[in-house]
Amino acid sequence: MIEGAKRRVENPVAFALDFATLADARRMAGTLSRDVGMLKVGLELFIHAGRAAVEIGHEVGLPVFLDLKLHDIPETVERAVGQVVALGARFVTVHAGGGPEMLRRAVLRANSDVSGLRIAAVTVLTSLDASDLAAVGVPAGVEAHAKRLARVAYDAGVRSFVCSPREVRAMRAELGGEVTLITPGIRATALGDDQKRTATAAQAILDGADWLVVGRPIRDAPDPSAAARGLAVEARAARAG
Repeated sequence: MIEGAKRRVENPVAFALDFATLADARRMAGTLSRDVGMLKVGLELFIHAGRAAVEIGHEVGLPVFLDLKLHDIPETVERAVGQVVALGARFVTVHAGGGPEMLRRAVLRANSDVSGLRIAAVTVLTSLDASDLAAVGVPAGVEAHAKRLARVAYDAGVRSFVCSPREVRAMRAELGGEVTLITPGIRATALGDDQKRTATAAQAILDGADWLVVGRPIRDAPDPSAAARGLAVEARAARAG
C-alpha cells in the first residue's frame, strides 16, 4: 500500500515552511511538531539553506515534502532526483508537463533507492485559472487539463499528485483509490489570495485529498499551533463522517 493513502494518514496537515531564513523555519517547525503531519520545504527556503532545510524535518521527527517542481530535460531531472534521494525527503515534486520520459526517469531513479522517496507530479498550479491557461495556448479548462497531465504522469509510473482542491474529486475518480493526492490552497474559508482555486480542509478531505498543504493560514495566525490543530480536527472529522 502507498503510505499517504487516506486510511494511513493520522494527521493530514502538511505545513509549508515558507520562511526566508533557516532560523525562522526551524523555530516554527519546533512549535508545530506535534500539530502537523508533514513539513513542506519550498524553493525560497531550499535555495537559502539547501540540505539544512530538509534536515529540519529529521530534527522534529516529521517527513518532508520537498516542493522543487523540477521541470527540465530527462537527464537533468533524473540526476536531480538522485541528489534528492540522499536528502531523505518523503516526496519531491516535478511538473507533469515535463513529459512522459522525464516523468518515467524521475520515478525510476526514485525507485532505485531504498530511501522511499516518492515523485509527486504537479498538474495545474493553484495560482492559475482557465483564462491563464488560455493565455498560454491551453484551450481546455483547468479540470480537463489537470486530468490529462495526471494521466500522462500516471502512465509514466507516478503515483502521487499535486492538484488544487477543486480538482480532487475528479482526480480521485480518474486515478483510483491508491494514488496519493496532495492539495495546496487550503483556507479557513474558500476565499483565496494569489491562489485562485481554494477550498476548506473539510471539503478537500471529503473530495478525496490525502495531504493538505497549508502555509499562511497557520503561519500568520495569532496562535499557529491552535490553527494547525483546528485544521487537523476539521480534516479528521470530515474523514470520519
